Amino acid sequence: MTPPPANSKLGLSPGTLVYVGPEVAKDTTLKLVEYNEDYHEERIIKSLRDCRISGDKPYISWLDVDGIHEPAVVEAVGQLHNIHPLLLEDVMNTKQKPKIEFYNDNYVFVSLKMLYWQDKDGEIDAEHVSFFLGSNYVISFQEKRTGDIFGPVLDRIKASVGKTRRNGADYLLFSLIDLIVDNYLDILEKMSERLEELEGLILAGKHKDPITQLYSFKRQLTLMRKYVWPLRDMLSQGLRENSKLISKSTFPYFRDVHDHVTNVIDSIDSNRELLTGLIDIHYSTLSSRMNSVMKTLTIYSAVFMPLTFIAGIYGMNFDNMPELRQPNGYFYTLGGMAVLTIGLLIYFRRRQWL
Repeated sequence: MTPPPANSKLGLSPGTLVYVGPEVAKDTTLKLVEYNEDYHEERIIKSLRDCRISGDKPYISWLDVDGIHEPAVVEAVGQLHNIHPLLLEDVMNTKQKPKIEFYNDNYVFVSLKMLYWQDKDGEIDAEHVSFFLGSNYVISFQEKRTGDIFGPVLDRIKASVGKTRRNGADYLLFSLIDLIVDNYLDILEKMSERLEELEGLILAGKHKDPITQLYSFKRQLTLMRKYVWPLRDMLSQGLRENSKLISKSTFPYFRDVHDHVTNVIDSIDSNRELLTGLIDIHYSTLSSRMNSVMKTLTIYSAVFMPLTFIAGIYGMNFDNMPELRQPNGYFYTLGGMAVLTIGLLIYFRRRQWL
């Protein structure tokens, strides 16, 4: 019997922490950000014991765990904050679909995907992101990458720009989710530009073989739809819940994110329809070209058929063919064939077959 892969959860009990995702060589880093309207501090956590967040401090705490590939680190963070093992299991599973769960009034769990557009390959890369919202804290988990996706929010907190420093942890959660959703819109804008460029080339007949690129775009949009579609229901569920962790003053901001997600889904569907139309146009263009070629070949065949018949008649070797003894018979035959050819071409032109 073949054993399961090293990062497979096959046969393990529920709640067992196993990283499911691509291999990562770098160590997990933990960053703690504490702030309120008048105070801000940011530091790297060296010891796991120092990452415990107290719920009775007069400021907002944000613990960012950059790297979910080390089960010991994720488990330690979960135990310090009484996080259910099943949720930690979802944190380490990069194949987990977007979801939201409310654990009484203790914390809210949110899981979604951060998407990146690769200009070189024209493909989308997904990063698994999870959040835990408490009374005055947020714990974020992200896959280890070269850059920090939450950099813009950190910059706003440092500069005390915007409303983040003046609001609670629920507003911080909104800011992080809003950053991810805005990135969806940016990716769709880039894809739309590429599609419009490709559409112009196809309609102008300047792209010899666009079908591979068209199906690549369609595959990327299908992947993006898979990650974005659950967000609408997830945010709708969050708005319906009467959780004390999300204040009424923050609800309009989450409704705005919900509207943005709806716009993203509509844009994805529009681009998918555009792709389907471009594929149909491409095949219609190929069919039209083939019909044009067949039409040209048919006309040439129609022109040369009587000429071939005449040449075949006078190619027979019979002594009693009177035309064979005409001194100018060769020239008369060629002239008749030329007149016949010109007449057929004039006829085809008048019938608009040429």
